[in-house]
Amino acid sequence: MGCRGGAGKRGRCARPGPAEGAPWSLAAPKPRDAEAQKCFFVGSQEGQEVFLLPYPSGDASRQISDLKFKLTKSEQEITALEQNVIRLESQVSRYKSAAENAEKIEDELKAEKRKLQRELRSALDKTEELEVSNGHLVKRLEKMKANRSALLSQQ
Repeated sequence: MGCRGGAGKRGRCARPGPAEGAPWSLAAPKPRDAEAQKCFFVGSQEGQEVFLLPYPSGDASRQISDLKFKLTKSEQEITALEQNVIRLESQVSRYKSAAENAEKIEDELKAEKRKLQRELRSALDKTEELEVSNGHLVKRLEKMKANRSALLSQQ
């Protein structure tokens, strides 16, 4: 039976042995030569089969279950992080649209402020003009009154 026996099943793998004392890697490609070693099929990742060779101490199944637990935990963390990314991206888009709306309102308010300032300047100019005109009219009226008084006193 080859190593393709399924997840967690024991099989025989032909693979070259490591140099004396060197550990096997966790993500080794499927062995192809004639030397047979016991190995456990863990799964595949991006088309490459992943194998774990037993450790000399005999606690390989415990290590496999520990690694499977870590894998499951990592997958859950990845899922949680992906959900976080989705949540944050939607939050960013909401904040962007709120910022764009605020900028639009700010531009409208600035335009309204300029318009009101123009109207205020115009009203102040007209008020000043009317005050000057009123001053001239008051002087003319006083002059006319003085002339009238002078005419009446002569008669």
